[in-house]
Amino acid sequence: MQVKHLLTLKELDQDALQSIILKGIEIKRNPHLYTHACDRKGLLMLFQKTSTRTNLSFQSGIQQMGGYAVTLDWNQSNFSISPIQYEARYVSRNCEAVMARLKKHEDLLELAKYAEVPIINGCCDRYHPCQALADLMTIYEVAGTFSGITVTYVGIHNNVANSLVAGCITLGIKLILVTPIINETSWDEQLMQDAYRSGYVESVNHISDAIPRTDFVYTDTWVDMEFVQEGRYEDEKKRRVEIMMPYQINKDNLRGYSPYIMHDMPIHPGYEIEAELVESERSIIYQQAENRMHVQKALLMYLFQSTA
Repeated sequence: MQVKHLLTLKELDQDALQSIILKGIEIKRNPHLYTHACDRKGLLMLFQKTSTRTNLSFQSGIQQMGGYAVTLDWNQSNFSISPIQYEARYVSRNCEAVMARLKKHEDLLELAKYAEVPIINGCCDRYHPCQALADLMTIYEVAGTFSGITVTYVGIHNNVANSLVAGCITLGIKLILVTPIINETSWDEQLMQDAYRSGYVESVNHISDAIPRTDFVYTDTWVDMEFVQEGRYEDEKKRRVEIMMPYQINKDNLRGYSPYIMHDMPIHPGYEIEAELVESERSIIYQQAENRMHVQKALLMYLFQSTA
């Protein structure tokens, strides 16, 4: 049996993606029914990048379903000094799945190529599929449907945007992109060609062109988290802030409209979003963050069942 991985979100067809989302909602409502769903299943969590939500949500999720998680720092392990293929084959014999939060998508592909258990992309420079799963689950929870929904993503075109694009194409959600800056390492030309051909994704230059049509407005940090505190990145941070400030999610840019407000966290108030809106009644940011754990439980069950 071929091992299934989740590396981009493009691996899931509409039925599989929707079933994981609906299962996540069911698990959230009735967690007691799933306390033994992953009995004795081991999840290796491999971190090359820092994390709050990915770390906590995966650890909590599998442990609440009777499994266990082992955390490994990439730089403190032999992954940092040996070819990935050898380490991948070894760790596959000690766990049932690997969640890898790596810097480079190419390293993730190498890990998946040689692993004998499912690999879950916990975030890389190209994609962030687990975040998109939580985003889509939250939209469904709030709206009760994917039909007729329009989401606007405002910010840097990055890994989060890519997985959101992939998910919206699959589920038939209208997605408007307002992305004045593109992370070159994140850009996936084939994905975007498919997106524009699908008719579900469009790009506009100004927030004002999108907000009147928007049910959910979504933003993300303007500076990749691994560079936030790096002095050598200071000039690039200043450049991005200067370009992006007119695109901040604030009351002026919402122009009296009241879409639900989303952010994948960590938040930098006063930059990509006005602080007042983070805690506003239309904010679903914390619900979105909480849903990481619930939908990842559903994902783990899906992947374990596919390899049973």
